[in-house]
Amino acid sequence: MYVIFEGVDTTGKSTQIELFEQNVRDIVAIKEPGGTQLGEKLREIILESEHEISFTSELFLFLADRAQNFDENIKNHNDKIIISDRGLISGISYALANHPDLDINFLILMNKFALNGRLPDKVVLFKTDKELIKLRLSSKEHDNIETRGIEYLLRVQDLMVDVLNRLPIKVLIVDASKSIEDIHKEIKEFIL
Repeated sequence: MYVIFEGVDTTGKSTQIELFEQNVRDIVAIKEPGGTQLGEKLREIILESEHEISFTSELFLFLADRAQNFDENIKNHNDKIIISDRGLISGISYALANHPDLDINFLILMNKFALNGRLPDKVVLFKTDKELIKLRLSSKEHDNIETRGIEYLLRVQDLMVDVLNRLPIKVLIVDASKSIEDIHKEIKEFIL
């Protein structure tokens, strides 16, 4: 089963993935961008580059990462639960947040191409609000995406909901402000 944990930064995706790795057998945890040797290099370019990257270049770097992740980590693990920290929902939503004039159907098509036509079986969307983002961002160093601001992240979150409404994927929306334990229980019931 291929599951994506989606949400903007600071919503608790990584914490929940760690809990699954500790408590559930046969989990393959991956992340986007990253998750492969090539992906780690692409992640560094996307999130930490001191040089400005054009939008088109950034889009194709994310798609290259997604395609490599699919090839190395997803297609060969049909007997396991693959949990990805981000995926095509984020990819499409961030692209639309940066360029609202883009055709969402084109972005869906490009992402399906990168995934060899395979959509995730389930998506868990971690939903947050302005106050929680502000609180959690204040305690960490910001990457190139986070420096775009809270309103930008909330716009991305709204786009994630819109993208999910267009795809035939089972979705669980969790309130990121709930306790770690409550969120874990809710997700476990949805996935297992």
